[in-house]
Amino acid sequence: MRLIPAIDILGGKCVRLTQGDYNSQKIYDDNPVDVARDLSRQGFEYLHLVDLDGAKSSSPKNLYVLNQIALDSNLKIDFGGGIKSEDSLIQALRSGASQVNIGSVSVRNANLVKFWVLRYGADQVMISADVKGRSLAINGWLENTEVDIMEFINDFIDNGAKHFVVTDIAKDGMMQGSSVELYKDIIDQFPDIQLVASGGVSSIDECKVLEDIGVSGIIFGKALYEGLIDPEALLKAFS
Repeated sequence: MRLIPAIDILGGKCVRLTQGDYNSQKIYDDNPVDVARDLSRQGFEYLHLVDLDGAKSSSPKNLYVLNQIALDSNLKIDFGGGIKSEDSLIQALRSGASQVNIGSVSVRNANLVKFWVLRYGADQVMISADVKGRSLAINGWLENTEVDIMEFINDFIDNGAKHFVVTDIAKDGMMQGSSVELYKDIIDQFPDIQLVASGGVSSIDECKVLEDIGVSGIIFGKALYEGLIDPEALLKAFS
């Protein structure tokens, strides 16, 4: 199982939001590259890098940060935020992303993203679903839709996608536990996908529960920065 610390970039700084609210930002470091370098030194192999500036814009705004992190660490980076065109997808991959997270466009223009999955491969294109309840939210979580998460996943599976990250916005940044039942329901219905859980993960024990139900990876952010999860103990528990 992949243990994936998250770095969210807003205004060039490493921040965390609460429930996707841009007004709730808390700055943890002025230099995301330094944070990524430290995570790599601690022994993490993966990084979830989110361009919050790009997420509410028409294109990524922090590709230079992605490139610096890729050059300065051994982290395998999945990158999202503002990837709304094939050009920005290519730029993200060229800047060092191992995978790109496609969120809003996978709702707005599903056929285009299905084409990207076929053209660039299911291992490079991760479908990112941010949910409120069981309906998707897009554009940096600022816009709600009526798209059901199960129907959404099923549609992309039928077209070759296999990597999904699902974030429960109500849980994100709250450090009060993740949506275990939601993830269990998804895996029960789609046992062959690679599902990454995101939002609210607050303890090593919870990570074990998520592993037991079959998630392929766990993204965690605030719990790490606030000291609820000890990096050394976490890595040891899953070594």
